[in-house]
Amino acid sequence: MAKMKEATALKSKKAAATKSRPSQDDIAARAYQIYLERGATPGDPMQDWLRAERELAAPPKKSRSKSKVITFAA
Repeated sequence: MAKMKEATALKSKKAAATKSRPSQDDIAARAYQIYLERGATPGDPMQDWLRAERELAAPPKKSRSKSKVITFAA
């Protein structure tokens, strides 16, 4: 019974890791965005890919600052 629970826990950990992994299409799209943000100048495509992969695999950051809407009387 304990081995069954361990196997189930291991499967759920693997499933969670797979879900958080970005697809190759997502990575390629982000790498292309990085290229465009650089002004479409030559660079290292592998570095763009690895940066995109890191960014997409990282957990989303929580924004601490709140936007303030300022209205002025006309």
